[in-house]
Amino acid sequence: MEPANYESESRLHELEKTVRILKKKLARSEANLEKLEQTSELRESVLKGTIRELEESQISLQKHGYELENALANLKALQGKLVESEKMSALGVLVAGIAHEINNPINFICGNLIYANNYFQDLLRLVQIYQQYYPEPVSAIQQEIKAIELEFLIQDSEKLFQSMNMGVDRICDIVTSLRNFSRLDEAEFKVTDIHQGIDSTLVILNSRLKSVLNFPKGIQVIRDYGTLPLIGCYPGQLNQVFMNIITNAIDALEEGLINQQVMLNEKSLIPTIHICTEVLNNDWVMIRIADNGQGMDEKVHSKLFDPFFTTKDVGKGTGLGLSISYRIIVELHGGKLDCYSAPGTGAEFVIQIPTRR
Repeated sequence: MEPANYESESRLHELEKTVRILKKKLARSEANLEKLEQTSELRESVLKGTIRELEESQISLQKHGYELENALANLKALQGKLVESEKMSALGVLVAGIAHEINNPINFICGNLIYANNYFQDLLRLVQIYQQYYPEPVSAIQQEIKAIELEFLIQDSEKLFQSMNMGVDRICDIVTSLRNFSRLDEAEFKVTDIHQGIDSTLVILNSRLKSVLNFPKGIQVIRDYGTLPLIGCYPGQLNQVFMNIITNAIDALEEGLINQQVMLNEKSLIPTIHICTEVLNNDWVMIRIADNGQGMDEKVHSKLFDPFFTTKDVGKGTGLGLSISYRIIVELHGGKLDCYSAPGTGAEFVIQIPTRR
């Protein structure tokens, strides 16, 4: 074999060997690349799964956070409702007890006033008979008649007994109103007169409606009652709503006067609470309680029925009255409670209760 051919053949073998080696390396490289791609895809998949799990965990955590916030808010509202209910229950027991204790002695006074008046009239007739038969009594009797001013005593006695009877009637009205307001015997759902509950509440609050230093003319209450049917409701709970809303109206009028720092006079606006009732489409009873105070802005109005929200000073309000009133009307009676107000226009609370449940 010639040297040139030998070298060529040897070179060819080496090239073939090199090609085989390169093919193997290429195959290994492709296998490694495929494994690397698979590993990258796996890592990417794991990373995406981890990110997805983190996102789901974050969403779940936010959801649990909202649930905890709602649970806390409900717990606070429930606690406030329990506290207020317990207070109203204790108040009802106290009021009923006071009404009972007052009622017994006032019955004695009321019953005995009739006999006392009759006895007094009998004695006056006897004196008149003595005067007919003995027109000129002895000097000692004449001096006593003059000392006691017998003629004035006879004339004033009738006014005296009329005044006492009026006082007794007034006390009886107060006792009746106390009983109607507490209604411990009416804790269940029953048919009742809405106007009676409003009037009883106004009697309870009469001392705050009278003439005082800041209100020389007192707070004027206008009753514009419509013809309402007896409706089924929880009377004691409904009276609590009337008490809360009317008390807030009184507070608003007093606060408005203090902020204005003026005294009411003949030309000034008389503080007024206007109570109006009517029937809507034979399906709803509507009670509107409005005052002509300073009203409220949108910020206060938006939080009006939130538990524990109050604009009053510390110690003057718990912020539970209106929130509990809302629950009583909406949840307990299936009704509606709204408030309409703006700065300088007063406030009007509108209660709607279905006539049939």
